[in-house]
Amino acid sequence: MKQSLLKIFFLSTVICLVSTDTIAQSDRWQQKIKYQINVNMDVNTNRFTGVEKIDYWNNSPDTLTRIFFHLYWNAFQPNSSMDVRSRELGKTVLREPSRGSDGLDWDARVKDRISKLNPEQIGFQRVASVKINGVAQELKEHETILEVVLAKPIMPKSKIQMDVQFEAQVPLQIRRSGRDNAEGVRYSMSQWYPKLVEYDYQGWNANPYIAREFYGVWGDFDVNITIDKNYFVTAGGDLINGNEIGRGYETPGSKPVAPTQNTITWKWQAYNVHDFMWAADPKYKMITKATANGPLLRVVYKGTDSAAEVNDARWQRVLDTAVVAYPIIARTFGPYPYKTYTFVQGGDGGMEYPMATLMKNASIGTAIHEWMHSWYQMMMGSNEALYPWMDEGFTDYATSRVMAEMRGSKGFAAEGSYRSYFNLARSGFEEPASTHADHYNTNFAYGAASYSKGAVFMEQLGYIVGAKVRDQILLDYYYQWRFKHPNPNDFIRVAEKRSGMELDWYKEYFINSTKTIDYAVGDINVVDGKATLAVKRVGKMPMPLDVLITYKDGKQEMHNIPLDLMYGTKPAEDATERIVEKPWRWTHPEYKFTISRGIQDIKSIEIDPSMRMADINRNNNKLVIPD
Repeated sequence: MKQSLLKIFFLSTVICLVSTDTIAQSDRWQQKIKYQINVNMDVNTNRFTGVEKIDYWNNSPDTLTRIFFHLYWNAFQPNSSMDVRSRELGKTVLREPSRGSDGLDWDARVKDRISKLNPEQIGFQRVASVKINGVAQELKEHETILEVVLAKPIMPKSKIQMDVQFEAQVPLQIRRSGRDNAEGVRYSMSQWYPKLVEYDYQGWNANPYIAREFYGVWGDFDVNITIDKNYFVTAGGDLINGNEIGRGYETPGSKPVAPTQNTITWKWQAYNVHDFMWAADPKYKMITKATANGPLLRVVYKGTDSAAEVNDARWQRVLDTAVVAYPIIARTFGPYPYKTYTFVQGGDGGMEYPMATLMKNASIGTAIHEWMHSWYQMMMGSNEALYPWMDEGFTDYATSRVMAEMRGSKGFAAEGSYRSYFNLARSGFEEPASTHADHYNTNFAYGAASYSKGAVFMEQLGYIVGAKVRDQILLDYYYQWRFKHPNPNDFIRVAEKRSGMELDWYKEYFINSTKTIDYAVGDINVVDGKATLAVKRVGKMPMPLDVLITYKDGKQEMHNIPLDLMYGTKPAEDATERIVEKPWRWTHPEYKFTISRGIQDIKSIEIDPSMRMADINRNNNKLVIPD
């Protein structure tokens, strides 16, 4: 009887989640893909050959006369677009050199390094043929984009099968993917296969690989990697021949058989993801730990001959911290849906992929940040070229919040994001956060807008609608839009439905413009013994206001002034006496309201004591009345 009730409860929950997901996007179609990839890696030449068998579903209402593939590694060649772009940005002076920085705007990991690569160090991906249903197609290579001119159009609501033959050379590690990084990891294999470009309601997203991140088709991956038997392979997926391979991937009690040949084939699966990353090194070590009601976590790192115990302890701390973090993450942002997640030493900093991340070293902050990308990129899959703030910003916000809760901090978790945004807003380099990621004038503006301003957007949303309502929005967003490529309007609609307010103005001002927030306490007048307070909008962005009146007898009143564009106001957030004033019309630069007591009773007047509103000049936010 108990088992039956549990089955009924589980089935009801699944039906509810499926129904919620369907309602969120009933008319938004998505393409679908299935990759079967076989590669043979030569660890002596750093080259491999590969074959892809691809099933592709055109779920769109459009007839496709061509398709596109990403060939990311062609960027790692002298005079490539990535190379020239990096060197051009390096001509912009941001600041005086300090603390190891040359003060120039280029990515310190890239600089002019691509221009200095020799033929054995460059990267390339060369597609020999693309066949559809056995028929060879016309190919046009545009550096990091391959155009396939179709001999026969792909009709709406139809499926095709493709066979792709390719070869590649792993570039010296410069950015994200590559070989022989600074820590000596042999292979960080991201962006390593010809990857089909996403086609969505906005058409083909054939963005050349210049510097930024990615957007892909949801699908399934079956990947067979044949490599020297001395190499340990890890990946963002599940190993299906672990009992044959061993190395800690086998089930308890099984007995892996030692290989008799010089190579081993590692067979991986990753389903309902939009990319696949793997890494390999002869000295990799793996540790694992289960989470409560969550995934099995793996940490794979390069063993060292010296200071081995210290190195092991650092990576063990990453694993232990992630286990502690998971319950916080799950209840705040939603449960992780896959069976495993792997933190992999490799790459050039920290870079996220489905079910795994590459990390240069055992940084706990990096580990949590990259894992949080599983929510705001790997599950949501927003278009990072168009909306990087929806991934990096939301991820930065989530990271700060999770880290603060683990530390038991009572302070303002997003303080660092606010400081970074204020620095951007005052710098003269700011561009709207809606700028295409590759087309910012500076790396500085891209980073501060995408990461910091995006994080401020989420924290400040809690100021507008209330922190508890914002937290409900986070879970609504997770359940309604995971696996569906949401855009900014989709998020705003979730927030509007949950809060009961209109919020499109917030996106238009804070994301689509560079207008700033600046409010000031104005004059005080007395009429019939009662004080009338003025508040002034100095900046160009309108906002609702919390104005705290503290009286000399210790009593406090929170006066909430809604913005007229909201058509609503947030619920009270604490026990302080709260008075909701009439809405402030956004056209009016000054607002006045009257309190029940006289000026002689007032100790101080403060705008936004929580400091969640991104007011760029807080010096005029508080007025203290002298005795």
